[in-house]
Amino acid sequence: MNLDDAIILETYPNRVTAELAAGLLESEGIEALVLADDAGGAYPMLQFVRGVRLLVAPEDEDQARRILQDMETGEVDESEWNVRTAATIIPFQKKKTEQGKQILEQAMDIPQVIKQMAREAKVAARKLGALSRGVKDQVILRVAELLKEQQARVQEENRRDVDAAKEQGMPAAFIDRLTLSDKVMASMVKGLQEVAALPDPVGAVTGMWVRPNGLRVGRQRIPLGVIGFIYESRPNVTVDAAALCFKSGNAVILKGGKEALHSNLALARLMQEALAEANVPAAAVQVIPSTAREAATELLKQDELVDLIIPRGGEGLIRFVAEHSRIPVLKHYKGVCHIFVDQGADLDLAETVCFNAKVQRPGVCNAMETMLVHEAAAHAFIPRMFQRFRQAGVELRGCPRTREIDPETVPAKDDDWGTEFLDLILAVQVVPDLDAALAHIAQYGSNHTEAIITRDYDRSQRFLKEVDSSVVLVNASTRFNDGGELGLGAEIGINTSKLHAFGPMGLEELTTTKFIVYGNGQIRT
Repeated sequence: MNLDDAIILETYPNRVTAELAAGLLESEGIEALVLADDAGGAYPMLQFVRGVRLLVAPEDEDQARRILQDMETGEVDESEWNVRTAATIIPFQKKKTEQGKQILEQAMDIPQVIKQMAREAKVAARKLGALSRGVKDQVILRVAELLKEQQARVQEENRRDVDAAKEQGMPAAFIDRLTLSDKVMASMVKGLQEVAALPDPVGAVTGMWVRPNGLRVGRQRIPLGVIGFIYESRPNVTVDAAALCFKSGNAVILKGGKEALHSNLALARLMQEALAEANVPAAAVQVIPSTAREAATELLKQDELVDLIIPRGGEGLIRFVAEHSRIPVLKHYKGVCHIFVDQGADLDLAETVCFNAKVQRPGVCNAMETMLVHEAAAHAFIPRMFQRFRQAGVELRGCPRTREIDPETVPAKDDDWGTEFLDLILAVQVVPDLDAALAHIAQYGSNHTEAIITRDYDRSQRFLKEVDSSVVLVNASTRFNDGGELGLGAEIGINTSKLHAFGPMGLEELTTTKFIVYGNGQIRT
């Protein structure tokens, strides 16, 4: 081996990730990497490097070159590298995809890596709970600055993911969610600035009362601890989730989709840089350096170290997480959202609201998927509403009574009623009364979002009381089930289960409360 094969980094990251190593290997066309870590304290994931390249801080260069010399002369056997040279070793191997392309597959001990990440996150979480708002906001705003400063670099990494997705024939909607456009990058910066501007919920006392014995009892908000966040293709979610968890005092372990690996790693490096500058534990925000499903499965086993799992993505991902997790799961489940157009409703208002709920962004979880129409309003409302829907390209699937009014409507199948189409497709049912509408929602809804369009106060109140969904609206679009729209500032997801928070989860929902008690010598008798 030639000493010229060494690569010396000018700066030594506070935390070196395995992705960084893999990226160097791939971008430089090299086979392997060796890291010297006596002073820098490399991230424990870099435990098994095997080969000929050197990643090292300038102050460790002399030691690194000694390692290379020993390797070149054979004075140190491979089996003794860790013991005698303080080198950290990771093996990588190459394999061919079905298309014959060369990719790097990291040969890591995934259970060991995930366990170590969880342990470090647990330690970091204790320190995060005591961080001042000023420090947290400093880190978040620094990430926003770095996004602007290094936008070209982040987008270059994102293009690698987008190009790969296009080569795999992924649909346009998927590519759109994956792409970090200038608009998306600007939105990420704005989102970080908004999170920094939000009040810090940690430490807030939500109530205080005095017991007959003189004890003063209250509740105080505290972080949940360590959050595992498992999500799919949208890389902007990496920054959103990290900022919300960090601001609420939680350490977070992020497991993104394989389609966004390069994007997520680029974003993770920015966050690590901001943490390091503020002397905050790097384990506060970690990205799992593997696309293997085994990595997610191992994370779901860390019930002694991780306090909560939040999955965000399609129905398949949510079910996988719920079925395999030993840790409590907040399920951002599918959105089968309904609007019921009541007897005597303002039909102009109903048309405007229903059109917005279906057409504005049909591929999101709070879009309307089923429209229920009172039989007394159906003949006046359906023809005008359907005309407008068809002009927007909406495919309409209706019950027999709907098709009597509009014969062009596609007959609805039984499974249409519980389907989240995420497309310009709408199921329509004519119902005899409010009782039937409530029964339909109870049978086919997903506890996400439902709305009623009505002029009748009593029926509106009954709808609000009896519909069992995270957000229930009167005379407004289902699209308002969103943390920002509801005044939370930002959200990490919409929880469709009731523990421990129901609906959009902002900063406050990422905390819990503990009892605090002030006494002056009281004892139990």
